[in-house]
Amino acid sequence: MNKAGIPEGETRVIPAPNVAPGGSPGDLPNLAPGAPPEAAQDVSPQIPPDARLALLCKALSHPVRVAILRRLAAIGGCVCGEIVDVLPLAQSTVSQHLKILKESGLVRGQVDGPRVCYCVDREVLALFKELAGGL
Repeated sequence: MNKAGIPEGETRVIPAPNVAPGGSPGDLPNLAPGAPPEAAQDVSPQIPPDARLALLCKALSHPVRVAILRRLAAIGGCVCGEIVDVLPLAQSTVSQHLKILKESGLVRGQVDGPRVCYCVDREVLALFKELAGGL
């Protein structure tokens, strides 16, 4: 047995690190371990439309994330830190919601010194509207 307790010669399948919680490895393309989250966005057109719609809907399945996306879309530009000021939530909670939106591709984040600036990815939002409109 090796250090992980797996018998010699036996292999185990490890889910891709970028699979969303509650998702399955089939939801997102397989990426090399340690690949940056942006890599998932680079190959997102390979995800079947229904799976992509499901992932985007899951990202918007919390009212706070919908509010964040509306706020960012209304501003039209990038926001650095102001989101926390307009929501009655702790900074860590807002950060967690932004992380989920970013992982879905609906929001992009760019490091600006000690802060991260967020803005809506208009192409992904348009794709979401198109996919949802086809229901």
